[in-house]
Amino acid sequence: MNINSIKSVYFIGAGGIGMSALVRYFLSKGKKVGGYDRTPSELTEKLIEEGADIHYEENIELIPEECKCKESTLVIFTPAIPQEHKELVFFRENGFEILKRAQVLGMITHTEKGLCVAGTHGKTTTSTMTAHLLHQSHVGCNAFLGGISKNYKTNLLLSETSEYVVIEADEFDRSFHWLTPFATVVTAVDSDHLDIYGTREAYLESFNKYTSLITPNGYLIVKKGIELSPRVKEGVKVFTYGIGEGDFRAENIRIGNGEIIFDYISPLGNINDIQLGVPVYVNIENGVAAMALAQIAGVTDEEIKKAMPTFGGVDRRFDFKIKEENLVFLSDYAHHPAEIKQSISSIKALYPGKKVTVVFQPHLYTRTRDFYKEFAASLSLADEVILLDIYPARELPIDGVTSQLIFDCLENKASAIMCKKEDLTDIIAKREIEVLITLGAGDIDNMVPQIYNILKNR
Repeated sequence: MNINSIKSVYFIGAGGIGMSALVRYFLSKGKKVGGYDRTPSELTEKLIEEGADIHYEENIELIPEECKCKESTLVIFTPAIPQEHKELVFFRENGFEILKRAQVLGMITHTEKGLCVAGTHGKTTTSTMTAHLLHQSHVGCNAFLGGISKNYKTNLLLSETSEYVVIEADEFDRSFHWLTPFATVVTAVDSDHLDIYGTREAYLESFNKYTSLITPNGYLIVKKGIELSPRVKEGVKVFTYGIGEGDFRAENIRIGNGEIIFDYISPLGNINDIQLGVPVYVNIENGVAAMALAQIAGVTDEEIKKAMPTFGGVDRRFDFKIKEENLVFLSDYAHHPAEIKQSISSIKALYPGKKVTVVFQPHLYTRTRDFYKEFAASLSLADEVILLDIYPARELPIDGVTSQLIFDCLENKASAIMCKKEDLTDIIAKREIEVLITLGAGDIDNMVPQIYNILKNR
């Protein structure tokens, strides 16, 4: 099916952060867009305001009539949707063209030059930073982002003139195998999604296969020291990046007064005194990777230096809600042990001597089962831990797998507490808070406004 011949598009799982960018893309192309999502959210309500016809009940009768013509309708679904979903079954049994989100992104990278960011963590911030650098330059870009950019208040950027598209290359369900990157960064290959892959070896092989999809004469930029055995086509240029090491690297790092400044060393041209817009330590390496992609795409050194300090970050990625001398509150999407370690370490480095309290909502039973010891080790870096129940997302419960597994392995249980989500605000209200961070990829973010009000109204 040719994208230009499509008159209507129907999304099953329209409210997901990746799916919603495609909803906006097809709305911008003048298509009729309908869809289903399990629950209303701020994002689905915005999509409805922008013209999408979205409902929240699994009901064939609620599918718009324009989306019931199989000759002119494309159906897009997320792998998180169960195969027995009534609407998915309806479209399947009636012979509709049904594609995964990743397949549609793959179609788009066949017609544009894909600048992709893959890896267990760092994808969203690095790809959003890359898109910001291009958008602020003479190059421009289209971008499908895995988070809401604070600069642009959206996860979709469009350009009528640029040949580049920035895409977050997601390894879940091997989605990134549909892409054909022109240039890609690989940030990390810490094991994850073992419910899909089974073994670490299979997980690593998936990344190795991904590198084989880079177009001839393209670019691969790999975080220095990660366990990757790339298989690239002839002519693909392979580089490394990092902090103090790699072909693209940060040197002469200066941290103080709430700022991070460093010199960017690159085979494509060095840039001194780069200032980070979101000054947390992990954004140094994210920034190096983003600047490497931007240079490859033709963004000038002057444009990069001017745009880097203006990067506002991404919702739920080191997202500061309160930043006062005696009180700090931020929300972060970290949901993997390595991300949590990075998140807490970065905050403790920013606020030495302050008590750091972490609220963590584990995401998925399988991930908790596979990594509960690693979660406990990372969370033990905090001064206080408030541990919520597991957010199931697409999964059914697993016998014996609860947040208690993590709690029992914490180094200092005396400064930790297990907590039901509905009791969280009461517990926070009774605590002396200096620095508070909420972590997790589930619905913990829905409580951020309530927590903000409690802290602000003390």
